[in-house]
Amino acid sequence: MWEFSVGLYMISVWPDSLLLAAIYGAIESASVALFGPIVGQLVDRLPYVKVLRIWLVTQNLSFIVAGVSVVALILSSTLKSTNFTAFILLVILTNISGAVGVISTLAGTILVEREWVVVISEGHPPELLTKMNSIVRRIDLTCKLLVPVLTGFIISFVSLKASAMTLALWTTLTVWVEYWLFLSVYKGIPALGDSNQRRFTRSLPISDPEVSVSTSQERESLISHDGDKATATQSGWRRKTICWVTNGPFVGAWRVYLRQEVVLPGSALALLFFTVLR
Repeated sequence: MWEFSVGLYMISVWPDSLLLAAIYGAIESASVALFGPIVGQLVDRLPYVKVLRIWLVTQNLSFIVAGVSVVALILSSTLKSTNFTAFILLVILTNISGAVGVISTLAGTILVEREWVVVISEGHPPELLTKMNSIVRRIDLTCKLLVPVLTGFIISFVSLKASAMTLALWTTLTVWVEYWLFLSVYKGIPALGDSNQRRFTRSLPISDPEVSVSTSQERESLISHDGDKATATQSGWRRKTICWVTNGPFVGAWRVYLRQEVVLPGSALALLFFTVLR
């Protein structure tokens, strides 16, 4: 609902230009590209229930804040000319809230569609995973088809302000239902609890004496190595910066992606979307 409505909200705030809507879309896409790998790592490390709580709280809270800021922008139609600083701050708040919302939505997608569905289908024929994926995708597409109709009715027969307020109110009420439904699925399927326990066990530190000895030796060698590099701090600082950037999660994720077979089809599909700029 928010993804469909935000363009209309931004256009109504600045009717003479599509700049605000374009900036919002660019910030959302850039947030996913930069912070998506970090979100994936956090989902892989944290327990299921904790990811579920963080996802629902941050997503719905960001949409509530964005809805309130958009309502403020729509109600104060002359804010751009009377108080341009406040106008820019509300626009920035809307963009930041939207970016946080899309990142948290990505965490939920990874948790449910990439993790839970796979765990639930373990030990069953491969057809079950295919069927579950198709059902999840069908639910997703059905929502994307019905939401524009519902939002369009509210905007056409009531007002744009009512649509934004409905979004904020709907988000506030449904977060509790969402959490109850997901928690019921987690508690009702023992395989999810077992998988969560295996993840937690895998993340625990190893207390093997041989490993501890080797770790201490490596630490001592690193300390001595750092001492040797103390004479060349400037070059060492540059080297560390380059290593930090190249080994960062966002760069590493792109490296993994570039080695996949879907690179060319994915790039072709991405370039196809540029035709909307014509």
